[in-house]
Amino acid sequence: MELFNKSGVLISSLLVLVGALIACQAKEDAIPPSTVIEAAAMQLGTQGHRAAERRLQEWADLGSPVAQRELALRYLSNPAKRNEARQLFERAAGAGDAQAVINLAGLYQGSTSPIAAGRTLKDVTNASYLPH
Repeated sequence: MELFNKSGVLISSLLVLVGALIACQAKEDAIPPSTVIEAAAMQLGTQGHRAAERRLQEWADLGSPVAQRELALRYLSNPAKRNEARQLFERAAGAGDAQAVINLAGLYQGSTSPIAAGRTLKDVTNASYLPH
């Protein structure tokens, strides 16, 4: 009986360890490479594939600048989401995404306040050079 209890504890410990390793692996793979994110963004196309948009939103929430930029590009076509697009571009640009900086500059080009737009662009682009 005592042998069975020791074996049970050993097996249980092993299962907990395997579960912890799987959880760590899943967390590391939470944000895929840029190419995967951009491929998911292309699935959105003009029809707006809901699953691809959800994936982009998840990756953007996890902090992927590429996902933030791609989602912002999709939101630009919807006037109701234009402010959200700007915020996503700002987050991506602040994380060092050069394409997001270019898109943000284009977004502010038509701004009613060029001075405010210039300050925002300067703040966002300088943020990527500050120590974190």
